[in-house]
Amino acid sequence: MKKKISTKIVIVKDGPYLVSGNLPLYKEIICSDKDGNPDKWKKGETCKHHEKYALCRCGSSSNKPFCDGSHSDICFNGKETASRKKYIEQAKKIVGPNLVLTDAEDLCAFVRFCKKYGGAWNLTRASNVPRARREAIREACSCAAGRLVVWDKKTGKAIEPKLKPSISLVEDPDLKVSGPLWVKGGVPIESCDSTTYEIRNRVTLCRCGHSTNKPFCDGTHVSAKFNDGDKTLNKKRTKT
Repeated sequence: MKKKISTKIVIVKDGPYLVSGNLPLYKEIICSDKDGNPDKWKKGETCKHHEKYALCRCGSSSNKPFCDGSHSDICFNGKETASRKKYIEQAKKIVGPNLVLTDAEDLCAFVRFCKKYGGAWNLTRASNVPRARREAIREACSCAAGRLVVWDKKTGKAIEPKLKPSISLVEDPDLKVSGPLWVKGGVPIESCDSTTYEIRNRVTLCRCGHSTNKPFCDGTHVSAKFNDGDKTLNKKRTKT
């Protein structure tokens, strides 16, 4: 009987992300409403891969999203600079009448779902209003990076989307950039020093190579104008 390979992501020093466990890999597109506000996620094409595969971390591969060894050619500095503190130790707390929002700003991947209807912060403060409560939950749960987490004030439990272990390649047609690797469903991420980062339901890993919070995305793909060649980036806008 073939031994099952454990599901995890291992970071190679100054190299790629080594993915094991046959993790699904597909495109995930940010769709905007008629006013240009990110409104929902749309699943795109699935990428063919083996049970184990290596994803580019330097942003220079000519075979994106997979590694082609370009990190060696460009002498990529992939030093991991992110805090090893747990999420809750990094987060600020916004307390509303029915909800509590925690916000770890350093994890922001700039997917921009949190700004609609006054923003997740103000919506949390107005969470005694049913519509504000619903929208605060929707916006926080749409945060790919898990920067924002919303909690039921009565039970003290986090309200999290149900996500299967997988990796999404974020595409942002409005900004015409390719975003981070969206790692879902509690996949362990192992540092190059063999320690494991806090396991979370939602995290985003840098794939443009320019984040100052490696291995996590900090939104720099926007200013770097990172583009993996996805066809949706040539369209005007992906509307809902």
